[in-house]
Amino acid sequence: RPARSVAMGRAAGKAALLTLRRGFSSGSPRPVYVAGQGMINVTRKKSPTLAGMGGAAIKAALADAGMDSSVPQALYVGNMMSGMLSQQQHMGPLLANAAGLGNVEAATVEACCGSGGAALRWGYMAVASGIYETVVVAGAELMTDADVARTTEGLATASHWEKEGSKGATFVSLNGTLMKEYIKRYGVTHEAFAPFALTAHNNALSAEHSTLKKKIDLETFETARTITDPIKLFDASPMCDGAAAIVLTADKALASPGGRAAVRVCGSAAASDILAVEDRPDPLHLRAVEKSAKDALAQGGLSHKEVDIFELHDAYTIMACLSLENAGFVPRGEGTAFAGQGGIELKGEVPMATFGGLKARGHPVGATGVYQAAEMARQLTGRAGANQVEGAQAALIQNIGGDGSP
Repeated sequence: RPARSVAMGRAAGKAALLTLRRGFSSGSPRPVYVAGQGMINVTRKKSPTLAGMGGAAIKAALADAGMDSSVPQALYVGNMMSGMLSQQQHMGPLLANAAGLGNVEAATVEACCGSGGAALRWGYMAVASGIYETVVVAGAELMTDADVARTTEGLATASHWEKEGSKGATFVSLNGTLMKEYIKRYGVTHEAFAPFALTAHNNALSAEHSTLKKKIDLETFETARTITDPIKLFDASPMCDGAAAIVLTADKALASPGGRAAVRVCGSAAASDILAVEDRPDPLHLRAVEKSAKDALAQGGLSHKEVDIFELHDAYTIMACLSLENAGFVPRGEGTAFAGQGGIELKGEVPMATFGGLKARGHPVGATGVYQAAEMARQLTGRAGANQVEGAQAALIQNIGGDGSP
């Protein structure tokens, strides 16, 4: 699956690198800044509408930027399943209308679970290239109004349908395959993955927009029901609904409303890998995650040690572990030990899931990458409250589509 990294970073692999630091080159003709962010609370079974959620998130982002709706020149929307689950395509104009953006360019970007990250990349390129001065990037997904079986089948379209989805494979079973291989290869137990879930749930308790405000301990993690061996209930992120938005601009003055520090997107990268897990030479080597993170960091002129937060794609505990390793923060095979020693906590060496992550904030798939960017904008401007990583200056976000191929 593809990965996108933004330093801020995004992965599917897509990665983006966000930083407060001055003087880093993004490798683009001009710098791109985050002027504002908006997030609605992630919910389940509340029957919101796509237009209502998306419009509210965009309006919140514009308000945060102190910006009138007439300023943005384009809107890029990340979404995966609106056509399948809500019979609603054309999300760009739908949300532009809902937010009162007028007749701006408006388009939907689909990269499965990495759709939000892909939309971020489109917005970044539109501003960095000089096509537009200011754009809005949004993500919206409505998953829980549909039957669970239908949503599960929709999610499976992010796999290789002929080889995986059509034969009954789901993302639970595919991640179960990866976890089995990891346990076998590195001699760890299922319990070793617990810190990824426990950390996410603990951070979600103080995040207003998170959906799973449930503190769990090791016993809860280990005694939870098995979904598909060895994946248990608290290994997986929940189906949920949500929307988030950020405003990107080339105007540094617009990026500092009220005199707050300007957050710069100093790198953005994307990569892809073999889609079918069974066809990969090494299923635990997520090459898209590796390349997108490496490229985003290189664009930003940052080393791994200079990254204060890695907001990764923790849809499953095994994916959190593999992302941590393949993005280059810890050696392969050492992710569970690093997490077990507190390395991923808010005061750890590489904080992750700082507002609960996909695991506990929730994973409204097409919106996830935009939630990550909005959260890191809060972190880097010191507005994360009880979830603040003290002194954070640079964050890498990575949003993945599928099982690590894009």
